[in-house]
Amino acid sequence: MRQIVLDTETTGLSAEAGDRIIEIGCVELVARKLTGNNKHFYLNPERDSHEDALKVHGISNEFLRDKPKFAAVADELLEYLAGAEIIIHNAAFDVGFLDKELERIARPRFRGFVAQVSDTLAMAKEMYPGKRNSLDALCDRLGVDNSGRTLHGALLDAELLADVYINLTRGQDALLIDMAETDHAAGIVTRIDLRQFTLPVLLANDQEAAEHEQVLQQLDKASGGKTLWRMSAVSAVA
Repeated sequence: MRQIVLDTETTGLSAEAGDRIIEIGCVELVARKLTGNNKHFYLNPERDSHEDALKVHGISNEFLRDKPKFAAVADELLEYLAGAEIIIHNAAFDVGFLDKELERIARPRFRGFVAQVSDTLAMAKEMYPGKRNSLDALCDRLGVDNSGRTLHGALLDAELLADVYINLTRGQDALLIDMAETDHAAGIVTRIDLRQFTLPVLLANDQEAAEHEQVLQQLDKASGGKTLWRMSAVSAVA
């Protein structure tokens, strides 16, 4: 499945109070690898940013005056995101703003266009309970270089979050999945007919069987005689 790491910048903190999206950054991953097929939009929000928001993203109201409105890029954005898993840090915030923008142009809610939405903030809180889990904190903790992040920017933050996500999910299972997905992405499928092989059956010798029985007895004793295999054996005899 394609994965798209997405971030937005906005005029303020409340979509319900009329704040709007001013920037959208998207970074594509296929088989957990960056593809370079990214999307980036600056948008005219039809209102000014709050002073506190300007201090965060540094995108001036004047810069956005001649940029397209959300309605003008909606089809391109939704076509790009269609069917992908969307990875967002604090997903409720960004999805809430995207839902409001879609509502203004009479389109269905955001989750209806994508396969699923994964929240890296929720993932981080589960992995690092009680610790700071902002994007900057995770970059520091996971060794992701964020030295170029003096202000928030949607595309830069999406690129950083892609690295953070890869590191958050870099377990053995993820690596095995990565290898399998890479082969499928390259169109390589190898099938082997196992009927051509005669597989030997190796039986335990007397010593191995005795040692195995001893381990079973120890487990049965530790459980107070409640091991399932002992109970099944008694039922079978009865």
